[in-house]
Amino acid sequence: MKKFYFHGLYEKIIELSFTLGMPAILLQQNAFQSIRNPMSKLKGFIYFICVLIPCLFSCSGKVDLQSIDLDAWKKDRNGCLGLRENQVEAFREVKNEFLGKDNQALIKTFGRPDRVELADRSQNFFIYYIDPSPSCEEANIKEEPLKVIFRLNAVSRVSEVTVSTLDP
Repeated sequence: MKKFYFHGLYEKIIELSFTLGMPAILLQQNAFQSIRNPMSKLKGFIYFICVLIPCLFSCSGKVDLQSIDLDAWKKDRNGCLGLRENQVEAFREVKNEFLGKDNQALIKTFGRPDRVELADRSQNFFIYYIDPSPSCEEANIKEEPLKVIFRLNAVSRVSEVTVSTLDP
């Protein structure tokens, strides 16, 4: 009896679709599977929740660092003002806290990187200059300035943090 009722409903909807000019291909019997099987609605809802929850918690926030003056760090673009130089030792103590963080957490914490380099295998390097960079207009610029280098893997997670004068 139940099957006959839904079959009749299907026929009425097909008939209505032709009178409204809707293409019948959109109203195949598969579209009414959720009417016949209420468990498929529950499964669809569970799948939706399983996708939605990780998306909500994957948003990254700023990394909390008490030992580094982040406002001074952000103001000292390319290291030209010299505000980052006195924070090198404090940074070395907390640099391992960034392992596994994503690129948005770095940008929210330190601001836009001074330089971004693309490498093979979809890796990126975010570079923040400690010493004045070559783009600064000072007379006493070092040939190899000290810089903080964040290596980001293919999924934009930090895999290595280095404080060095060498290029990546």
